[in-house]
Amino acid sequence: MKIGELAKIANCTVETIRYYEKEKLMPIPSRTKNNYRQYTHQHIERLRFIRNCRTLDLNHDEIRNLLAMMDPANSPCEQVNEILDSHLHHVQFRINQLQQLELQLIKLHEHCQRHCQQEEEKNICGILQGLSTLDYETNGILHTHNKHDFSHN
Repeated sequence: MKIGELAKIANCTVETIRYYEKEKLMPIPSRTKNNYRQYTHQHIERLRFIRNCRTLDLNHDEIRNLLAMMDPANSPCEQVNEILDSHLHHVQFRINQLQQLELQLIKLHEHCQRHCQQEEEKNICGILQGLSTLDYETNGILHTHNKHDFSHN
């Protein structure tokens, strides 16, 4: 099958498939005589696996590690569990960060409500003023989940 057919079956874009090939998550397909990429059922399975991993927010390195362990001779559950435990730690860390972000946004909203209730300051947005003057704790809020992000935990 051609790349467009694979994309349709996997419900993704051709660009996504090419990106996964470039990232070495998808094996490079063989080529037909007229130089079209020729995909197989194994490519469908691999793409579904990758997309399911991405749905769980696993990063490319985690997916590569899991793919390497899919070989029956190389699939120790302990190592797979370590990857998922590490990812779970990341998810818990992000939940904590998002809860902190939620509190910061609530504080900012409350600042606006207090600020805008004052008659002489109604034409000055309290949120914009708050973004300039309030001291917000931003430690780690927009981190990605690379290994070094957890060194302080």
